[in-house]
This record gives sequence, structure tokens and C-alpha cells, in this order.
Amino acid sequence: MLHYSEQADNQLMQAIAGQDAEAFNELYKRYSTRLLHFFYTMLHKDREKSQDFLQDLFTKIIEKPHLYDPSRSFTTWIYTLARNMCKNEYRSMAVRSDPEVAVNYQVLLHSETTPNMDKLLDASAFREQLWLQLDQLGPEKKETFILRYQQNKSLKEISEIMDCAEGTIKSRLFYTLKWLADKLEVFDPKI
Repeated sequence: MLHYSEQADNQLMQAIAGQDAEAFNELYKRYSTRLLHFFYTMLHKDREKSQDFLQDLFTKIIEKPHLYDPSRSFTTWIYTLARNMCKNEYRSMAVRSDPEVAVNYQVLLHSETTPNMDKLLDASAFREQLWLQLDQLGPEKKETFILRYQQNKSLKEISEIMDCAEGTIKSRLFYTLKWLADKLEVFDPKI
């Protein structure tokens, strides 16, 4: 028998269906950090809510392992679950409050810094503005961007996770990148 770390995700899911705690621990070790980061960026950087969502996701895996279809990629399946949880939260948020979210833009001011510190501050300011701008996008464009550039998913995987054509994913990425380039032109080093 293979050690748990050598088993494929679908084998671990079969073991989890048989209530194997070690198989669950291995699957959690493989995916928890990435999924926590996914939830964190999708849920407006709310650390507590992200941790709650991660716990809920893995609780679903323990309680209903039979819902996994071994003919599909496990990665695609688990990200689809995570995505659906976020979509449900967005709906709940819309019901609970005004969908318009006020964004607090902060300007990073500095003086008398070293050239290396300037680069670090510029990178930090860029990342901050990038995420602020991504928050202005609709959830589908933001999610597509995150899956592609933060979670390093292929176009095919993203199309399966989001249940739409690869052409739609390419189009979303193209227009998102174009929009971000316009919004973040202040960081263009050619200026």
C-alpha cells in the first residue's frame, strides 16, 4: 500500500469515504493553504470569514465524500465547491446590505528612503492598488483573474470550475487585464 503522501487525490477521497482520518489529514495538508488564500482574496480579505469557509469546506468533504465524482479532477471539484460557497456568500451579502462597497484608497507616502526601500514600497503600493482595483470588478472577472494568476489554474481548469467555455475565460482575462492596465498606469515604469 502506498503511503498517504504518494496517493492521488481521488484515492484519498475513497479512503475518506471509508472514514480514514489520515487520508483526510493528507488532503487537508495539500489544499488548505491554497484554499485559505483563495477564500481570503475572494471574501474581501476577511481572515476570520476565510478560515470559517475553509473549515466549512473541509467539513463538507468529511460529511459528504460521496459527492465527489472520481471521473472529474479533484482540484477542479474542490475549487468549484469553494467558488459556490463564495457565490452564496455574495448573494447573502447583497440581501443583508447595500451592494455598493465603499473602498478606502490609501496613498503610500514616503520620504528619505533608500533605493531598495523605494522598490519595496512601490511593489507594496502596486499590490495594494491591484487588489483594490480587483475588488471593483464583478465577481466573475475577479475570480477568473485569481484562479489564473494567483492559483495558477489552466484555462481549461478555470472553464470547468466556472462552468463556462474557455473562450469566455480568455475574454474575461483579456478585458480584465486591459482594465487593470488602464487603472494601474501610474505604476508604468516608462513614465
